[in-house]
Amino acid sequence: MRTQHTAHPLPAFPVYSCAFVASDQIVVGGGGGAARSGIKNKLRLFNVSQDRQLKMLCEHELEKGEDVPMSIAAHPESRSFACGINSSEQHLEKGDNENCRVFSISDSENALVKEATRGTLPTGALEDYQRVTVLSPDGKLLAVAGEHDFSLLAYPSLSPVVQPTQIPKGEIYDATFSSAHLVLATSLNLLVYALPEPPSEGGEQSPKKKKGKQKGKGKEKDVPSQTSSQTPELRLVKTIDVPLVPGAPAQSNVTFRAARFHPSNYNTLYTAVNTVAPRAKKAKMAKTQAYILKWRVSLQGENDSARSIFVERARKAGEGGLTCLDVSPNGKFLAFGSSDYSLGILDSTTLSPLLSILKAHEFPITTVRFSPTSTLLVSGGVDNSIRIVTVPDKFAGQPWTLIILIVLALLVAVVAILLQQ
Repeated sequence: MRTQHTAHPLPAFPVYSCAFVASDQIVVGGGGGAARSGIKNKLRLFNVSQDRQLKMLCEHELEKGEDVPMSIAAHPESRSFACGINSSEQHLEKGDNENCRVFSISDSENALVKEATRGTLPTGALEDYQRVTVLSPDGKLLAVAGEHDFSLLAYPSLSPVVQPTQIPKGEIYDATFSSAHLVLATSLNLLVYALPEPPSEGGEQSPKKKKGKQKGKGKEKDVPSQTSSQTPELRLVKTIDVPLVPGAPAQSNVTFRAARFHPSNYNTLYTAVNTVAPRAKKAKMAKTQAYILKWRVSLQGENDSARSIFVERARKAGEGGLTCLDVSPNGKFLAFGSSDYSLGILDSTTLSPLLSILKAHEFPITTVRFSPTSTLLVSGGVDNSIRIVTVPDKFAGQPWTLIILIVLALLVAVVAILLQQ
């Protein structure tokens, strides 16, 4: 079955992030950034049909000087989402950056309403931004991170659950939750943390209403920027360094780029790694390759020696560096976007390639997301477009396996006939 996909141009709207807020609705973050490019930064809500049609329902224009929404995580059950948006340069210089924000969707008015905000990035870090925004499977915890600073918040109040954590080495690129652990993917290693008890929404940690004039009917809430001294620290239970990647050139520099737990089997973890080989003498630049690794995870023991994480499978994903990764909610597929403009889908069990669109975008892909029903895949890029891919029930991986088995059976039958003669 040939997979169908449709590109949708979005004039003057470079796409940086997206997330499904319902099976047929997606919120997209884009714009020209904090620089005076003339392209406004916005959040847009679209309806996405099963035949890959796209219709804009509403848009929320950010205030002048605010940055583009760089990361988004949605909570479809509550019709809300969290995103990372830096405040204007004037606010950053004053140390007032409301970078983490929660929006709800007003169905009656077809509008996005800002509900809560919190500053999690260090004061004075003018170039830092919220690159990671990830919700826990139960929707109660929100992980947000900049380049070196990580926060675990209650959702949707944005109250701190643990003390902020600073990573002394490497850059933070991703985070993923299981039911009991959180894995932080940095460029140098995977940091495995034990999750605290689920927070209670309400009581003393509820967000306070922000004083002053508010836009729209929604009451924006602002959470105090200081964390209580009684808030516990996040407990690190294991550190996994970058592994040797089968097939990668010798002496390659290997870095983690993304991480995702299997949605229903937390004993399985997927990571994307990029490898940069030593530059050859006559080469203009070093050779970059991307790999998807499937890990077997066991974190039930109390001692570090009882916990194990090891690479079970590896698959080369492309010649360019991988930029984003997602796992379908039904757990069957992995999707990735690459700096070489390609979009791919793998079988989550075997890591066999099922789909490859060599030029899905004109520039490196910035975001990929499966729909809640696992029937659609959306990719976005700074080429002012998104691409919608139909994900069929019977993908190409299983038919190819069947074809190979049939061919082998026929060969065996032919050999048997020849031997009888």
